[in-house]
Amino acid sequence: MFRTIAFIGCGSIGSALARLSVEAGLDVVVSNSRGPHTLGRVVTELGGHACAATCTEAAVAGDLVVVTIPYGAYRTLPVDILAGRIVVDTMNYYPERDERVPELDVGEVTSSELLQRHLVDAHVVKAVNNVDYIRLTSAARPPGAPDRSALPIAGDDPDAKSTVAEYLSRIGYDAVDIGALVESWRSEPGTPIYLDAYLPRAPRGMDEERARRWFRTAPNVPVPAARVRELVADAVRAGARRGTFTGLPPGFVATIEGTEFTVL
Repeated sequence: MFRTIAFIGCGSIGSALARLSVEAGLDVVVSNSRGPHTLGRVVTELGGHACAATCTEAAVAGDLVVVTIPYGAYRTLPVDILAGRIVVDTMNYYPERDERVPELDVGEVTSSELLQRHLVDAHVVKAVNNVDYIRLTSAARPPGAPDRSALPIAGDDPDAKSTVAEYLSRIGYDAVDIGALVESWRSEPGTPIYLDAYLPRAPRGMDEERARRWFRTAPNVPVPAARVRELVADAVRAGARRGTFTGLPPGFVATIEGTEFTVL
């Protein structure tokens, strides 16, 4: 059903997913806004199942296309090339980092719905947006493991969601279908399933350096599918963090502060 996973964006989440994909026996094509010549070290670390390309070349090559760029750059994604393809949307909207979008600020629409409107003929599935890159790697487990975690997914196309669920299973996670893209706000920043569920409670009173160290070394907390369903059901849309990094795990903000990206 799928063999090659393409990554548009190769930051912390993209690199972690690429590594998990290679470990699962999949081929990966990685890309970023600076060009394939800047990804030599990443490709070397990933090994023979990986290669670097331009963002456009990656979009053409992938059976699944994973988008891991700052949300403010989503309009640069190639509409024609991604038509008919399954696009895994890992992006989150942070107005302190991204261009402000009034419809998102007031909750009229979800960030993934806006992406789907842009990629009108693609099949967008929201996934892997609610866990940080360190826990994403450390929490991966084989099927049937007692401490295997689950991740929520949302999308308008049932077949696309099934494919993404299979991909998540290959890389170490169960998938919980939380509905159409209109429901994807339930895993957006500020909701119970976003980041904190997969982390232990942070110690109080840490300075910036200790916070960064804690974030890098904190163990993962297993979140099984039943718990994901509970947390998603408990989400309150007014509770989403609109325009602030306040309340995010200590040390996390530094991993999402980059803003410059363009595909075209």
